Amino acid sequence: MIPAPNKDLPSSRDPGVPSSRDVQSSRDPGVPSSRGEDAPVAGGEDAPVAGGEGVPAARGEGVPAARGEGVPAARGDGLPTDSGEVELDEKGQLTALLEAVRQRTLRLVCHLSEADLRACHSPIMSPLVWDLAHIAAHEDLWLCHRHAGLGLLRPELAETYDAFETPRALRGGMRLLPPEETFQYMAEVRERALKVADSAGVGDGFLHRLVARHELQHTETMLQTMALADLLPETPSMPSVSDHDDRWVEIDGGAFSIGAQPHAFSYDNERPRHQVQLKAFRISAVPVSVQEWREFEEEGGCECRSLWSQRGWEWLEAGGRRQRALGTSAERADTPKCNISFFEAEAYAKARNARLPTEQEWEVACTLAADGLSCIGSVWEWTSSIFTGYPGFVAFPYEEYSEVFFDRGWVVLRGGSWATHPLLRTATFRNWDLPERSQIFAGLRLASDG
Repeated sequence: MIPAPNKDLPSSRDPGVPSSRDVQSSRDPGVPSSRGEDAPVAGGEDAPVAGGEGVPAARGEGVPAARGEGVPAARGDGLPTDSGEVELDEKGQLTALLEAVRQRTLRLVCHLSEADLRACHSPIMSPLVWDLAHIAAHEDLWLCHRHAGLGLLRPELAETYDAFETPRALRGGMRLLPPEETFQYMAEVRERALKVADSAGVGDGFLHRLVARHELQHTETMLQTMALADLLPETPSMPSVSDHDDRWVEIDGGAFSIGAQPHAFSYDNERPRHQVQLKAFRISAVPVSVQEWREFEEEGGCECRSLWSQRGWEWLEAGGRRQRALGTSAERADTPKCNISFFEAEAYAKARNARLPTEQEWEVACTLAADGLSCIGSVWEWTSSIFTGYPGFVAFPYEEYSEVFFDRGWVVLRGGSWATHPLLRTATFRNWDLPERSQIFAGLRLASDG
């Protein structure tokens, strides 16, 4: 039985400065890590919680009722907002944030059956019920165990819901908590975490922001799974690229600062802020559209060896091109093309006598020419950059978050997608995935030398 979400969500400001207080630098033995290979990275400058703007609502008007009767609604009724009616202290803001994020999670899954939640819909994705229990395990680890010094609520679950100890390829065949018990586990951990906030406070607030963002990351991952299984609550609404000029934005060369500002919430891979020297370049005002992609395919772009890298061609010949997660029926010709791999994005750019932007170029363009770039946040945008640490990188709050992925072939994406919560869409945000992956809601924006 899925708990019924509250229909009215509180909003919450999220100011904060990352700090190492109350955080250990390495995982405890047998304790679940907070990320692993399965969730989009999130970070960057603070943004208001927008209650899920850009994320499809459940089918039907309002919010569907939970399956079964007698299931209590998730906590959060009556939480004040920061609209000026009631001024919340930091603890109130952060607990309101956690509750708003949880309500959003419950809304996104409340249309699913128990079989939908249990099933492994793709070998590269987790059963949805694993993601939900992992969210709870992560919250218990950081807010109750690390922050308050309590033992884990369910220590016997630690290994099962540790993203490193239990890789995706194993999760579909494991004995997992059934859905009803999973939702109960989530509720019990949340009640515990709120009691900890009352008794021990929230420290500098970093861990509570970390936990909220982690849940938002996993809900996007879950939406990817739902898309692959044709279980999305609703077809996403994508903006039209034809509403904008088909033009290039020119950026002069020079020295530019990139990375998160010191005062902003950010992840270790966004820090430290530093200068880069760039040559003049230009970047497309809009992402590549579905129609433009179809023309590439009709021209024989997927059969033209000269357009593909060696690895990309090997992937293509091995049958790498699969049915797109959103499906061709969901795509309008004038919207950004979604669910393409890096290999495909790279080949398309070459066919158009262009290239993919570096992540430094993307961030500079997004910062300096934000008004000139359209449809940011519709699809993740592949860059040509391999994921690595910035000069002076320091792992935080533990090495496994980012550092284990550096220089191992993971490619950086920027911008966010229709499924990314606004809290996570920032100019400094760095996502990464493998170049053959297309389950991620990703497209591309062209660039060329100036």
